[in-house]
Amino acid sequence: MTGAETTGAARAQDQARGQRRLAVIHTGGTIASRPSPDGRGVVPQTAPSVPGLRGTQLREYQPFTLPSPHVTPAHMLELARLIEEIGPGHDGIVVTHGTDTLEETAYLLHLVLPAGLPPVVLTGSMRHAGEVSWDGPGNLLDAALVALDPQTAGRGPLVAFGGDLFDARTVTKVHTSAVDAFGGSPGPIGRADRTGDEASGYGAQVHYFATPEPRPTYAPAALAARVEVLYAYAGWQGEGYAEAAARADGLVIAALGTGNLPPELLPLIKATGKPVVIATRTHTGPILPVYGYAGGGATLVAAGAIPASFLNAHKARLLLLVLLSLGLDREEIRTVFAEGRY
Repeated sequence: MTGAETTGAARAQDQARGQRRLAVIHTGGTIASRPSPDGRGVVPQTAPSVPGLRGTQLREYQPFTLPSPHVTPAHMLELARLIEEIGPGHDGIVVTHGTDTLEETAYLLHLVLPAGLPPVVLTGSMRHAGEVSWDGPGNLLDAALVALDPQTAGRGPLVAFGGDLFDARTVTKVHTSAVDAFGGSPGPIGRADRTGDEASGYGAQVHYFATPEPRPTYAPAALAARVEVLYAYAGWQGEGYAEAAARADGLVIAALGTGNLPPELLPLIKATGKPVVIATRTHTGPILPVYGYAGGGATLVAAGAIPASFLNAHKARLLLLVLLSLGLDREEIRTVFAEGRY
């Protein structure tokens, strides 16, 4: 019997006894932070444990302890490997993470985790453990209850924050400091309303507003490519474009509106032999290449640019990073974006 079969058999025995198995993977962030004793500010220290969870065997992991601006795609892939390793022995998996790059880790996991694993739910907090309004324990409990709910199976990685449940493809941080900092068009795909109390054991009424969709997955051995993001603005004449194109394997441009740029960018994109993906700097909405003036979306696509659909620039970067690391060429990458295989 393989290791996965052994852990799967043990899990089945626990389920028969009414015991659930939950893994909590801590990675740092505000949810694990408090003021430093030496007065140098708030830093990640000790993550909270799930409060008030009955009938559950809890196992905790800590592959790294980092503020989320220090998290790299390599850390995200390391996290994915850990989830693949421990998945067969658990009914649900929760990942605690800093909020600044939480949406990027969620999306990278969406791209690379194979089907058949238990539900994965990411969460964090906007306030640290030294504040009276610390939101970490509540978010962690919600994430645990959602990960263990049978309705969550097959939905791919989710983000739970303030009781709202978000799809990894569309979730984004929309406020720098509010406790309801996460949103994204078309909004939450579900809601978890907590029930019970610590004495009786917490539960949740979990409601989903959307049905699970097929999720193509990719299996890069490493994320070895380099992809850079450039940000468009009024009067941009391509400053920094040539340097970024020279050192990167691919580019993503956070363009204006539905995917438009100043006219000076059109010949630069036309001359670039590497993949150039056009996303939008607007918070929500798809890329629609309809304008035919120089630099308009239709002319950019004709020049070789690849529309990012509804993916924002930093998620389009991760998809491009994965596809380049797998060795896909520009036309194969164009097909992935065009067919929505993300």
